[in-house]
Amino acid sequence: MKKTKGKGITQINKLAGRCPYCGRPVTYRSADGIYRDNSRNAMLYVCSNYPECDSYVRVHEGTKIPVGTLANKNLRTLRKQAHDRFNRLYLSGRMSRDDAYAWLASILQAPPSQAHIGHLSEYYCQQVIQESDKLFSNQKQKPGGGYIYALDRNPASAG
Repeated sequence: MKKTKGKGITQINKLAGRCPYCGRPVTYRSADGIYRDNSRNAMLYVCSNYPECDSYVRVHEGTKIPVGTLANKNLRTLRKQAHDRFNRLYLSGRMSRDDAYAWLASILQAPPSQAHIGHLSEYYCQQVIQESDKLFSNQKQKPGGGYIYALDRNPASAG
């Protein structure tokens, strides 16, 4: 595996091989015909059995470095949901972006350099969604606006 500065471990070597869903070769190609609007000229690693096998992953703009690992429609949907919940943690002011990544690393039990939603399995996406939702369900409105967040996630110790 190849390591890149600031991106953690990439899956370039794996992607040059076989699709994890059907075993067919993976190709590097334009997102034309996959994305409705590819005006940004995105490139992807795509299963050569596309569209029967609907697995692909986008690459970082101007590189051949994948944003994550190959994913089918179900996993892409879960990753989007997990990313939306994750982004809400720092966009809402609940925590800083750095704190959100540290929180994500703790959920994944991984070093922060490897805490990226684009590499998560269905199971870990569901964990991120669940844990994010718990943080927001434990918030209470302050009189006069804003929110108080319950930091203790263990209901047995409350009270």
